[in-house]
Amino acid sequence: MIVRPVQVTDLPALRALVRQAGRGSNSLPANEERLTHRLRWAKRTFAEQVERADADYLFVLEDDDQQVIGVSALTGAVGLREPWYNYRVGLTVSSSADLGIHRHIPTLFLNNEMTGQSELCSLFLRHDQRQGDHGRLLSLSRLMFVAEFPHLFGDKLIAELRGAADEQGCSPFWDSVGRHFFKMDFSHADHLSWLGNKSFIAELMPRQPLYACLLTEQAQAVIGKPHANSEPALKILTAEGFAHQGYIDIFDAGPLIEAPVSNIRTVRDSQLLELAIGTPDDQAPKWLIHNRRLENCRITTAPARQVGHSLMVDRLTAKRLQLQPGDSVRCVLLRNQQRQAVAA
Repeated sequence: MIVRPVQVTDLPALRALVRQAGRGSNSLPANEERLTHRLRWAKRTFAEQVERADADYLFVLEDDDQQVIGVSALTGAVGLREPWYNYRVGLTVSSSADLGIHRHIPTLFLNNEMTGQSELCSLFLRHDQRQGDHGRLLSLSRLMFVAEFPHLFGDKLIAELRGAADEQGCSPFWDSVGRHFFKMDFSHADHLSWLGNKSFIAELMPRQPLYACLLTEQAQAVIGKPHANSEPALKILTAEGFAHQGYIDIFDAGPLIEAPVSNIRTVRDSQLLELAIGTPDDQAPKWLIHNRRLENCRITTAPARQVGHSLMVDRLTAKRLQLQPGDSVRCVLLRNQQRQAVAA
């Protein structure tokens, strides 16, 4: 398996993934014209032909038969072209000494404090491939890309996870909040937001704080709660150092998780080593390995051994990375465990 930049020729495979993803996949729309535009824009992004505000790094996960089985993305910066809103969950304190009442009321404050930060998004893995380390590779490869090219991104990475919804895809938070101001269903509003038509949010959303106690019990219960399908992604990123600091999506109340780039495990612990060809033993741990290229980026996982200043991999891994012995790689253990260097 390798992760690489998307190509326009991947359009049929991407369309098939979008159909399988179904609801909640508006960042990868089924419309062929818009999907084609995104693929072409990603190609320009990897060629460094766009500004950070417009950068859209779209990756695919490909097996050894060159079949695309997953997709993920990374944006250069949010909110620099169009406002990018969230709710911040805070507290309003109310008290009356005469009545002996003291209340801490959860309150939602509309903000765009994440402006300029880089976002992890558009993650989807084909249902029949959700085993082994495929999902981990698809997710963490983006972090390795940031580790290699930090100048292309903000100081913080964020990920807005899909919020809780019922079997029909309806959001109880939207039904309790957004529906009253937008007069449209959840999927339509979310779709318009992703297309970049965010001005309606500022025009229609109330600027005043919203008291959570006035929402339905169902809506209060899902504030900051991820959709069941987002739980695996949340687990992977939490282990990397991401945390929920009280920001939620304005449409479905899904959690926004964040981490300073310098604190992310994959970024912090990655190192530059020289590629060596050999036969790692059966006990060799799995590593995440990047060929250090931008436009021709290739990232994979493989059993490997650190031998001094070299990383020993087998020939198939070197072929996947399109590298030769002696080439430099950026690498990190796939899972957070103490590195055990092998003496030469």
